[in-house]
Amino acid sequence: MTERIWLSHYPLGIPADVDVELYPTLVELMEDSFTRYADRAAFHFMGRDLAYADLAALSAAFAAYLQSLGLTQGDRVAIMMPNVPQYPVAVAAILRAGYVLVNVNPLYTARELEHQLKDSGTKAIVILENFASTLEKCLANTGVAHVVVCAMGDLLGPVKGAAVNWVVRKVRGLVPEFHVPAMVRFNTAIAKGRKASFSKPLIGPDDVAVLQYTGGTTGVSKGAVLLHRHLVANVLQSQAWNLPAMQRIPAGEQPTGVCALPLYHIFAFTVSMMLSLRLGGKTILIPNPRDLPAVLKALSAHRIHSFPAVSSLFGALVNHPDFGRVDWSHLISSVGGGTAVVRGVAQRWLEKTGCPICEGYGLSEASPSVCCNPADIRAHDGTIGPPLPNTWVQLLDDDGKEVALGQPGEIAVKGPQVMAGYWQRPDETAKVMTVDGYMKTGDIGVMDARGFVTIVDRKKDMILVSGFNVFPSELEDLVSELPGVRECACVGVPDVLTGEAVKLVLVKGDAALTEDAVRAYCRANLTGYKQPKFIEFRTELPKTPVGKILRRALRD
Repeated sequence: MTERIWLSHYPLGIPADVDVELYPTLVELMEDSFTRYADRAAFHFMGRDLAYADLAALSAAFAAYLQSLGLTQGDRVAIMMPNVPQYPVAVAAILRAGYVLVNVNPLYTARELEHQLKDSGTKAIVILENFASTLEKCLANTGVAHVVVCAMGDLLGPVKGAAVNWVVRKVRGLVPEFHVPAMVRFNTAIAKGRKASFSKPLIGPDDVAVLQYTGGTTGVSKGAVLLHRHLVANVLQSQAWNLPAMQRIPAGEQPTGVCALPLYHIFAFTVSMMLSLRLGGKTILIPNPRDLPAVLKALSAHRIHSFPAVSSLFGALVNHPDFGRVDWSHLISSVGGGTAVVRGVAQRWLEKTGCPICEGYGLSEASPSVCCNPADIRAHDGTIGPPLPNTWVQLLDDDGKEVALGQPGEIAVKGPQVMAGYWQRPDETAKVMTVDGYMKTGDIGVMDARGFVTIVDRKKDMILVSGFNVFPSELEDLVSELPGVRECACVGVPDVLTGEAVKLVLVKGDAALTEDAVRAYCRANLTGYKQPKFIEFRTELPKTPVGKILRRALRD
C-alpha cells in the first residue's frame, strides 16, 4: 500500500511514527526505568513486592554470576519458569550480561525441550525446580553446561519463602524428584554474583536479544530472531498506542497491570513485562491462571488498571462466581490477543467491568504487536484494528500482488518490530519475506476503508489454541511412530473456550489400538495445549489424486 490510509483514523494525539531509536537496546530501556522508578514496586507476587531498585541489584548480581561461568557474549541462556519474580530478574541479567534469552515453555515434555535447547545451542538454563525432572531426561543430549534451579519461594524472604517451598514440595507434591549434576540454586548464584565483578558489555541495537520459538508458517518449531531494536520499537509503539487509556489513570497513581499470560509467550513478555517496566508500572504476577479462585483472590487486593489476556481467560474469569470480589472500576485497558476474542465474552466483560476488550493482533516474528484497536474504543467490534505507528500492512494474493480494499488477502507486515529471520534457517526466512521487506504472516484478512483489518481465515495449517501455535505436522510425525497407526492427520476445529481445539483423525494398522493408548502416548510426548481434544478413527483419509491428505476436507 503506497499510503497508510489508517492514519487519518488514529485517535487524537497518536503519531504516525514514534522515535524507535530512543533507546539503542532493551538493556538501556530497562536500566533507565531502574533508576527513574527505583523506589516503586516493579512486581508483586504472593503478597510481596519486588522494587525496581531490587530488580536492578538482583539482576546485576545474577549477570555477574553468569559471566563468572565463562560464557561469552552472544551465548544463549534459556529460562524455563512460570510467572515468578525470578523470571524478570533472570531476563534482565541475561540481557545486561550480553547474552541471548531463549524463552521456554515450562510445560514442555523432554522431547520438546531437547529440540529447543539443541536448536538454539543453549549453554545455560534457569529453571524452576518443579520442571527439573523434565530437564534431567534430556540434559545429556544437549549442549547445556550450566543449570540454575529456582524454588517458588526464593524471593519471598527466609520465613515465608521456606513455608511456600514446603507447601509446594510436600503438601501439593508439585516438585517431582530429580537429579541434575552440578546444578546451582538461584539464591546461591545471587550470593556468588554479589561477590563477583560485573563487566558491562558493549551491546548494540543489532545484537540478538531473544530467540522466541514458534512454528512460523509451517513445520517444526524454530526461533524467531528478535534484535534489541525490534523489542525496543514494539515497546515504544505500544506505549504510544495505549496513551489514550493511560491518561485516564489519576495523576500520581502507579499504573498496575495483571500478568496472567505466561511470560515465556511474546505477548506477555512485551505487552505485560517490558511495557510496564517502561511506564514505571507494577505487574501482578499470576503463576497459575487456571486456579481461578486464587487469581481472583490475588487481584482483590489491588486497584487494577490494565489486563492483557486471551479470550478463554477473559471468559473463564467473567463467568466465575468470585468475579465480583475484585474491584474492576479502575480498569482502563483490557487487551485481547493471541487468538480471536469471542463476541459473547467481550459483551459480558464490558457489562461487568465497564471496560471494553481492545483486540489486537501480533505474532512472535513481530515482537509481537502489529495491529490493535484504538485504546479509547467503547465496544469490541470484531476487528483487530489498524496497524500500529511505524507499521505498514499489505494484503496479498497468491501471486504476491496487493488486493483491493474489502478483498481478502494474506496479511504482510513491515516495520521496525519485524524479526531479522529464523535462527539458522535462511530457507525458512526466505519463504516468509518479500523482496520489498514485508513478512507474510499466513493469516488472511480484509481491510476496510478506515484501514481496520478483520481476520477471516488462515493460509497455513497451524491451529491456534488459546493463543498458542499447534502445528499439525509435529503431531502427525509423532503419532505416526506409534505402533498400530497406519496413517493420521491433525486439524483444528472450533472450540468455544480456546478458539480452536486439536482433532486427530487416525487410520488403524492394528485393530487393537485404542483411543486411551493414543491419548497416553500424546500426554507423554506433548505439552497440554498440543494434545488432541478429539480423536476419531476412520477407515481412510481424504486425499488428492497424488495421495496428499486433504486437511481442509477433514475440517469441513
